[in-house]
Amino acid sequence: MTDMPTETIVPTGADPDWWRGAVIYQIYPRSFQDSNGDGIGDLAGIVDRLDYVASLGVDAIWLSPFFTSPMLDFGYDVADYCDVDPMFGTLADFDRLIARARSLGIRVIIDLVLSHTSDRHPWFVESRSSRDNAYADWYVWADPKPDGTPPTNWLSIFGGSSWEWESGRQQYFLHNFLTTQPDLNLHNPAVQTAVLDVARFWLDRGVSGFRLDTVNFYFHDRDLRDNPPANPADPVTTVPRSNPYSRQLHLYDKNRPENLAFLERLRALLNAYPDTTSVGELGTDHDVYPMTAAYTEAGKRIHMAYSFELFGTDLSANDIRRIAEGMDRGLETGWVSWALSNHDVTRVVSRWGHVGDAERFAPLALALVTSLRGTPSIYQGEELGLAEADVPFELLQDPYGKRFWPTYKGRDGCRTPMPWRSDNAGGGFTTGTPWLPLSGDHLARSVDAETAAPGSVLNRVRAFLHWRRGQRALVKGTMRFIDAPDPVLAFVRQGGLDQVFVALNVSGHPATTSVAGLGRIAPLSGHGFEGASGGQLDGATLRLGGFGAFFGRIEQG
Repeated sequence: MTDMPTETIVPTGADPDWWRGAVIYQIYPRSFQDSNGDGIGDLAGIVDRLDYVASLGVDAIWLSPFFTSPMLDFGYDVADYCDVDPMFGTLADFDRLIARARSLGIRVIIDLVLSHTSDRHPWFVESRSSRDNAYADWYVWADPKPDGTPPTNWLSIFGGSSWEWESGRQQYFLHNFLTTQPDLNLHNPAVQTAVLDVARFWLDRGVSGFRLDTVNFYFHDRDLRDNPPANPADPVTTVPRSNPYSRQLHLYDKNRPENLAFLERLRALLNAYPDTTSVGELGTDHDVYPMTAAYTEAGKRIHMAYSFELFGTDLSANDIRRIAEGMDRGLETGWVSWALSNHDVTRVVSRWGHVGDAERFAPLALALVTSLRGTPSIYQGEELGLAEADVPFELLQDPYGKRFWPTYKGRDGCRTPMPWRSDNAGGGFTTGTPWLPLSGDHLARSVDAETAAPGSVLNRVRAFLHWRRGQRALVKGTMRFIDAPDPVLAFVRQGGLDQVFVALNVSGHPATTSVAGLGRIAPLSGHGFEGASGGQLDGATLRLGGFGAFFGRIEQG
């Protein structure tokens, strides 16, 4: 473990609930900015681009993993929780990032992977060596069935059984992802203490909290019961249908009740550090709303849960209302974090089928995800309207994509480097050869090109996010939906006496809806949805342009 800074940093703030409704910007470090020409993004590169991030009007950044790792799953296989992998820089670079972000008013949230480690982590190297060493019970080990087959029918998300044979111990170990990502045994109190110490290490370094990777995978069923089959008619949001993982109801390999007690220990630690938060990646295909409510019960466990529910394909206004209204009703005292794209899913412009109309669709998508009640997370490049890149098989890096090609092409298409400049092959991302190819289509949507175009996606997103900051009802207010015909999504956000009516047309064609019964509505301006991309009130009728949005204040009396 590297020495700590000479002075412990404990952030403070006037609003302990700053995270409610804050806009989080996800940075995938490998693909954001390369500072040394090796083709891989790094922490120094992120520091160099923080002024750009601040210009967007976001409140926090979420950094995907940068810890020491063999990079077989690109950092989600951690070999040392308390150091920076040399490809990303040093702990001094991280401290500089924290300081610069703070000077710009940006909080830093880091990805914490507590369900599993790399098989090269010293804990696992020792654990696999025998059945009686100090770390023997730090991972999930089980004897084979009498016929030598794995202990259960549990499946890995990355394909095949989630059990791998270890000839030294003559046992299987559990891995929910790659065979090189063994699962920690959180039933062991010593393991809980160790991972909480990891969290404390980064809190002392000044992070404002954690994005908790696979937060519902921390515990397994001690009785090693088989999972039952899933209902083929049930929707699947966490894996593609081509993956056999979708054919099980995952009752025993994740979502265990013991998880909740551990999260209370984690919350107690976070509570000792003012101004911090946590957002858990809660990937589940059953009991979504009650599970989210349980995980985010106010003051007890994680602050908010990262939802997969909007990661569907070409959702209608009725679909979005059903999802958002169901979540809002089911949350009780909890809180949700919404997203339309991230480093694991096809970019929303492509997923919803609007690549040819990104100039209009992308600003509407950003307005949608930041207007629903919850905390929005936007992924690098969304603000440019980037579509999914096409990465040929011979350049593919993602083990998930290699395993399921060609039915599923993996996650590389959303992980290609940020295009900063349109005038060179490296896109301003690197002076070397990028680890994934830059898409020519992306270069046309580079930051410099869009900055220079007044009506670009980037400039419209900037305008909207800065405008949103001044609308308290949109940040923290309650939400109630208004009946409207598809493709219009309509709702009211209310904070105190302030009521903001929102209407979003999720299609590329003009649409109308009624505002009868809402009282007098005064159109709001400054959000960037004016003219053809906005809405016009004509008595009780609201007319919306294709991918248009309307925001109005409902006046009292």
